[in-house]
Amino acid sequence: MTSITPRRLGTTDLSIAPLVLGGNVFGWTADRDASFAVLDAFVAGGGTMIDTADVYSAWVPGHKGGESETMIGAWLKASGKRDQVLIATKVGMIPWDDTEVGKLHPKQIAAGVDASLERLGTDRIDLYYAHQDSDETAQDAYVEAFARLIEAGKVRAVGASNFDAQRLKSAVDIAAANGLPSFQVLQPEYNVVSRAKFEGALQDYCVARAIGVLPYSGLASGFLTGKYRSTDDLGQSVRGGRMTALLDGKGPAVLAAMDAIAADTGATLAQIALAWLMAKPGVTAPIASATTAKQLDELMPAMTLSLSAEQIASLDAAGG
Repeated sequence: MTSITPRRLGTTDLSIAPLVLGGNVFGWTADRDASFAVLDAFVAGGGTMIDTADVYSAWVPGHKGGESETMIGAWLKASGKRDQVLIATKVGMIPWDDTEVGKLHPKQIAAGVDASLERLGTDRIDLYYAHQDSDETAQDAYVEAFARLIEAGKVRAVGASNFDAQRLKSAVDIAAANGLPSFQVLQPEYNVVSRAKFEGALQDYCVARAIGVLPYSGLASGFLTGKYRSTDDLGQSVRGGRMTALLDGKGPAVLAAMDAIAADTGATLAQIALAWLMAKPGVTAPIASATTAKQLDELMPAMTLSLSAEQIASLDAAGG
């Protein structure tokens, strides 16, 4: 079996395998048995970082958020594997009922981290994100609030999710000007068919500043697995309706390019999509989720799949 080479996460002291396990499904479409099986298989296969958020899965009727963290916490306790994994979670999108302060206010961040620590059953969070930017709170206030969590030992590193280049830069500049720990990781939406939010100024800034990048939606909600190739396939899941624009646009060309690479390498389309991300400048590791251990088994070989320059170029051209 090919060995997995860890990658340093930005300028942090964290090193991770080149695939992060997405936890959005835990406690939602994956019950306790399925969640535990996926988590066990991920660690057994060499995976090291698990990504979640306090808001997972507040969008489900009857849920209020925290379901994923609670499930991961139960697995950590049952498995005894806390020291074998790194935990990333987020704050800033869960429904916030304090009308006196806005999203990412220091009060929300302080309360959020303590609630996440309790649900996870741990004494530290390895990577803590601002889940999205907020214009409801002054940026210097929330930059300082995240820095204080590091100083308190509750968090090892902090990151930003869904930030644009200007706001990420201003947050980093504020931290530097005040001698505070800074955002060292970015989590953007990024995949072969969705590139505009990251490529360009944001990617250039992350590369220049050695900010680690952990993209989400690496499989474009399942489109890049080849599951949706015509309108007849859209009824296969509740996400099928989102695929119409891809089928009408660059999607078919991307799938054709991926099919050709699959024929040459024997890799699956999902593995190819993730390996493309792993090869992009600035990217440390993409995030992908699985609801069964069988699904995860297909994703894990992406960590050791190396695409040629010509194969990467063909995907760039098809998805550009």
